[in-house]
Amino acid sequence: MPAFNEAGRIGASVARILAYLDSRTYRSELIVVLDGGGPGSEEEIARVAQGRRDVRVLDNGSNRGKGYSVRRGVLASHGRFVLFADADLSLPIEDADRFLRQLESGADVAIGSRAVAGASERGEQQRLRQSMSRIFNAVVRSVAVRGLRDTQCGFKAFKGEVARAIFGVQRIDGFGFDVEILRIAQSRGLRIVEVPVACQYHPSSSVRQFRHALLMLADLTRIVWHDLRGHYDVL
Repeated sequence: MPAFNEAGRIGASVARILAYLDSRTYRSELIVVLDGGGPGSEEEIARVAQGRRDVRVLDNGSNRGKGYSVRRGVLASHGRFVLFADADLSLPIEDADRFLRQLESGADVAIGSRAVAGASERGEQQRLRQSMSRIFNAVVRSVAVRGLRDTQCGFKAFKGEVARAIFGVQRIDGFGFDVEILRIAQSRGLRIVEVPVACQYHPSSSVRQFRHALLMLADLTRIVWHDLRGHYDVL
């Protein structure tokens, strides 16, 4: 779980995840990657985790970007399956089993989607944000990733060895990393399944619409260039 400036709510998110994991029969670990922001997040996590050995906190020391943070967490993982989720839990962690079932049934990657049948969205979603998201996804489908309706949903699961291979060559540190990992997976013939999700938007999202939209468009160019240069040839 990447976390930027989440003091004040990271403890509740960790508690909810641990309660969910404790209710399952499989063994698990929770890796939280702190990516800068105000102080207090690590202390909140420590109070909730109470020394549990299945909870690890990795601190970037400064804001390195969501792509960097997810990559660091994935490469530190050991599990048969790997899932990452946003720290605000706008996508409920309780849906994780639906993603794991897809992986157990043969998918290599299972991604949350707000744009397929059965998905729902609640909370504050500005029209501008929604329009920009649709435009960006249309551009992504035309130049980088074929067929997938929603590349940016912050809830994705992988077979463990697949995740560590993909993130071992993934290079984008910012929000464009979602497209990058899907480009790598798709161009290597891996099976990707979109899973409908119930998304609850929060007004304190760290995404800044115009700035991040421009950065992601620049990232698309870098992703295609890296792929054409063979920088992702690992699978």
